[in-house]
Amino acid sequence: MAEEKKNKMCIICSKGTLDMAYPPFMLATAAAGMGWEVHLFFTLWGINLIKKGGAEALKITPVGKPEMPMPMPNILAIIPGMTPMATSMMKGQIKKSGIATIPELLKLTKEMGGHFHACEPSMAMFKLKREDLIAEVEDIIGVAGFLELAADANITLFV
Repeated sequence: MAEEKKNKMCIICSKGTLDMAYPPFMLATAAAGMGWEVHLFFTLWGINLIKKGGAEALKITPVGKPEMPMPMPNILAIIPGMTPMATSMMKGQIKKSGIATIPELLKLTKEMGGHFHACEPSMAMFKLKREDLIAEVEDIIGVAGFLELAADANITLFV
């Protein structure tokens, strides 16, 4: 009897801020928990999520974020110290709500069978080498490599 094909999700992780790191990992852990094959492709600023120490150093800026709990005009948001304040506030809210941190979600995604792929052009653009990345990254692939992964995916998302 033929083995049933697993559902497959591919996620393009293109953002490197604390707020935008959550969607791909939340989606990845949910899909992996449902038995799906999950691939995350880290490109552009998303490469920060898989750099050594990157997941721990993520920040959020209040600039252009009217949805923040204390919305403020952009002119005030650019005052020195506002990004650390916004980051601290969000990390406090995350802790208070019991949501896992990004380093925890990254580890959980990998433990659940998620596959991490670094974008070769982004690596070149930011002058990164393999040793700059966390051990959980399986490979460094180009866009064609990602398209091959995504060709038979049930869901492909750009975050």
